[in-house]
Amino acid sequence: MTKVFILDANQEPLYPVRISHARLLLSQGKATVFQRYPFTIILKESLSHLKFEQLGFKIHPGVKTTSTIVNKDHKIGINASRLPNRGI
Repeated sequence: MTKVFILDANQEPLYPVRISHARLLLSQGKATVFQRYPFTIILKESLSHLKFEQLGFKIHPGVKTTSTIVNKDHKIGINASRLPNRGI
C-alpha cells in the first residue's frame, strides 16, 4: 500500500494518506500537487485541529540499489522505496 505525502497550507508535514484519499482531495479542489517526486500534495486551507506526528526517515545505501524508508516510532514502516544506483 503506497502512501502520498501531504502538507498543510503552511507547508508543515502531515501524516501520509492513501492514494485514494489524495485523489479525492485533488478532485474536490481541496489540494494541489506540490511535488511530483516523491509525490506530495499541499492543502489549500490551513487545518489547525490536526495533530502532528513525528516520522523518521532512513536511507540504506547499497551496491546496486538504495533503499529509503519512512517510519513511525522506529517500528512501523509507512513508505518504502528502492532506487537503482547509476554507475557501475
